[in-house]
Amino acid sequence: MRLFTLHGTHTLGQAVADSIGVELDRIEEREFQDGEHKSRPLISVRNEDVYVLHSLQGNEGQSPADRLVRLLFFIGTCRDNGAARVTAVVPYLAFMRKEQQTKSRDPVNSRYVAELLESVGTDMVVALEVHNPAAFQNAFRCSNTHLDARHLFSGKVAELAAARPVVFLSPDSGGMRRTHLLRETYCAESGREARLAMMEKHRSEGIVSGDLFAGDVAGADVFIVDDMIASGGTMLRAARACRERGAKHVYALATHGLFSAGSNALLSSPDIDKIIVTDSVARAPLSSEDAAGKLEIVGCATLLGDAIQRLHSGGSIHRLLNPQP
Repeated sequence: MRLFTLHGTHTLGQAVADSIGVELDRIEEREFQDGEHKSRPLISVRNEDVYVLHSLQGNEGQSPADRLVRLLFFIGTCRDNGAARVTAVVPYLAFMRKEQQTKSRDPVNSRYVAELLESVGTDMVVALEVHNPAAFQNAFRCSNTHLDARHLFSGKVAELAAARPVVFLSPDSGGMRRTHLLRETYCAESGREARLAMMEKHRSEGIVSGDLFAGDVAGADVFIVDDMIASGGTMLRAARACRERGAKHVYALATHGLFSAGSNALLSSPDIDKIIVTDSVARAPLSSEDAAGKLEIVGCATLLGDAIQRLHSGGSIHRLLNPQP
């Protein structure tokens, strides 16, 4: 097995390598003065089972599209140089939010990304908590594996809530499946009960609307569950609604902490007690000490490492995500 990671994902890649007791294999990445780039493995990949770990968030002067192209080129050169199998391990897989046409002549970005990855010879794509798992699975013709963060978050919920009532809230109807799975996992692992709640949300041309709030949050610790935090507007809207309805504590749980422009409002809001995300993406340090103190990071390296080991040895991903008692 060979494990590579590209620039911008090295910290997570090293943690994954450490979790499974292997060395990260060396690569060369070179920047040209006109902005072009090349990368290559510095060891032979012929007849090897190759895993390329790279997240596609925009940062460090690179857009998600830049990072996608770098991943494509590196996978392509591994296939050109005789790799037996190449698996793209993409903790944050960008462009998955646009998985269907909602307006005339809309693009279907998830399918285009799938076609690009398949075109360079990717045998399998592993992603962590994509926006819509069904759309992700249907976009690819090559093998694909979807991982989720519910077991990473379940223990943290039990720690924060202690003996208080717990409600898991989806900030929109599309996230109910994700929220329900986390609730099931928490109940099974903690031996405690928890309730579900949901908000209505519609977005059109950047305008968010919807007033329906279903569920009782009065006196409870509410955990708002989503796949990502970008500007944080969705989380903040849900947190304020929970406070208005008597929630005792409000926490934001999201797998991918992108924290794009505008997220300071969420990070500094008194309506949120704590924000918990994984380290699936590298991010710039937060500017506010109050914001930094409110943010807690849960590591995902062990989950990714276990998945890589199981894929390499023919183990069960289902058992990884659904451990038997």
